[in-house]
Parts: sequence; C-alpha cells; structure tokens
Amino acid sequence: MAGLTLLAWLVTGVATDGRFGAAPVAAQELTARLARLEQPPTTSVEPADPARPPSSHAEPAPAAQPPGSAGDDAWGFEDEEAEQQAETWVDLLRPQLLDVSLTVAFLTIALVSFFRKSRALKYVTLALSVGYLGIVKSQMVSITDIFRLADLNVPTFRDGVTWYVFTGFAVVSTVLWGRVYCGRICAFGAFTQLMDAILPKKLRLEPPRWLERRASWIKYGLLASTVTYYLVTKHFAIYRYVEPFWMYARTADVVLWSMLGTLLLATVFVRNMYCRFLCPVGATLGIISLATVFGIKRWSECKACKICEKTCEWGAIEGPRIIKTECVRCDDCERVYADQQKCPHWLIPVIRSRKIAEAQAAGRPIPQFIPQVD
Repeated sequence: MAGLTLLAWLVTGVATDGRFGAAPVAAQELTARLARLEQPPTTSVEPADPARPPSSHAEPAPAAQPPGSAGDDAWGFEDEEAEQQAETWVDLLRPQLLDVSLTVAFLTIALVSFFRKSRALKYVTLALSVGYLGIVKSQMVSITDIFRLADLNVPTFRDGVTWYVFTGFAVVSTVLWGRVYCGRICAFGAFTQLMDAILPKKLRLEPPRWLERRASWIKYGLLASTVTYYLVTKHFAIYRYVEPFWMYARTADVVLWSMLGTLLLATVFVRNMYCRFLCPVGATLGIISLATVFGIKRWSECKACKICEKTCEWGAIEGPRIIKTECVRCDDCERVYADQQKCPHWLIPVIRSRKIAEAQAAGRPIPQFIPQVD
C-alpha cells in the first residue's frame, strides 16, 4: 500500500503542477480512492502472536475447507474417485450375482456327484453341463485363457467374478483331485460322454494300447505349437482350429463346420477322441495333475488284477499304476474297487476264509496256496 500512496502523491503533484491539464478535483478524487484501497478489510484477522494469549473479542478464523471440497476440486474428479473407492463387495457382485450363483450351484452339484460316486448323478451333471455351460453360456476353459495369461491381459476381478470362480475351480480341483473338470464339467467333454452312453457299443473301435499311448502325446504337441504360434503372430483366432468349443456359439464358416463334423463322426467309433488325444486344455490340466494331492487309492491286489484296467475308458490305468495325466476321475474304476461283489480286494479274503473252513471241516490239510490264518 505504500506504493499506492507514493503513486497518489506523484499523481497529485503532477496534476496540481498542471503539466497534463488535470484538474485539482480529479487529483483529490484519485487520492481518496487510493486511500480507501489502503484500508484493511473488516473481515481480516490479525496474525496470532504466540507470546500473547488470544483475545476474547477476536473473530474466529474461517474454517479450512477439507480436501476434495468444491474449492479444491471444482470439477468433482476427487468426488468421483472417492465414490469408486467406496464401492463394496455388494456393489461389485450385484450385477453378476445371478450368473455367479448359478455357476456356483452347478459346480456344487458336480462336486456332490464326484464325492458320492453316483453314476446317475454323474450323468445329471453331464446333461447340466451341456445345457447350461454349453448352450446357455458357451463357457469353458479355453486355450484363449492361456493366451490372456501370456499377455497378462486377464479380466479385471470387478468385471469378471464368474471367470475367476470358474477358472479357479478348474485349476484348484485339478491340484486337489485330478482332472475333475475334464471328467464332468467341460461342456464339450460332457457332450461326447453322453454320445458314448447313447450310441451302441458295437460301433466302437478301440485302438491298440501301444497306439493309444503314443496318440495321447498329440495334445501336448498341439498345446506347445498353438501357444508358440500365438506368441509369435498374435493371431488370436487360431484357437478355433484347435478346439471345437465354438460349436455352442454356432458361429463358424464351412471349413470349421466340416472339421467339427469329421471330429464327431470319428468320436462315434473312437470314444472321447478329442478329449483323449487332441485337447490342449486337457494337456494343460494333465500337466497340473502331476501335483494332485488326493489321487485314486490302489489295493495290493491291483498288481495282478486287470478288472479296473479293462473298465477304464480313458486308457488311464496301466497295471497297478494310475496315469494321472490321462485320468479324468470318471469314477468307473472307483466304483469297481468299492464293489465287494466284484473287486478281488474284498473277494479274496472271503474265498480264503471259506476254503479254510471247508478244509478244516473235512479234516483235510489247508491248501498251500492259501495262507493259514491264526
């Protein structure tokens, strides 16, 4: 304000000197206006003196506006960000609640059928898989998920809760029990298993064991070559030529439909052909299944018995050994060894006891090939 006073003095002096033809009245008016500017505003507050206690007559200082107020954020960007941060799990799940609930319900039914070892429940699960996961949702674990993982381009959790639940279940269940996903959840595998249950068994052509063992490696070659091709070319649509899951979406050209028709025709004769020999997802889960925690238990009698090996429709049993990478936990062998009228583990002790009792009753020596029990 000292500068303004000086300016007024100079202007007044110049005006009264008459060099610019200014009237003294105009100079006095200018001086009065500048004097009013020098007066402090009535709402100002003197700075506090830390050595002097505050006066009881002093007006309170205006309250500081909190961060994010209209004064700091006139456009409201901070308010919008605060609203996003305030979203709860309920807000995130509400638009996806029906989809997530139905998916969890289906997976629960699949687990119940798995633990109950019920053949009827298994086929109910397969039918639900075709109807709900296939026709309604067209949702399956795909090699495209591997593409996304390679690109670090997976869906955000807030927009893809169902994807995380479904894909997470496929991976976790494989680590815990093996390829449960392949055996009763995948909609295409469920379709081919229902085909196998409906079509006459006399149409089947079983490949020799040596050929079956070698053909099972094809899916690992397809997995490696397809992922490598994608990483080099970024040609995402290549997946349509290595997996037929698109059939539920019913959008393809003549070439793809011809390939699918050929595959299904071959499946009439070679059961579960795609799942056993050609599926890259099955190969991926097969690799993960090497870390399975709760595998299929085996009896000591399995070393000589071939009943389960002949029962297995997936070529996953070789003598006493379960081939984890090929086993889809279909329950067929587990139902056999739990059957006390079929499995030698239960029959041999019964037959042994009966033979011993018959020999002792007749006064004959106990046969040497039967161990004597105390």
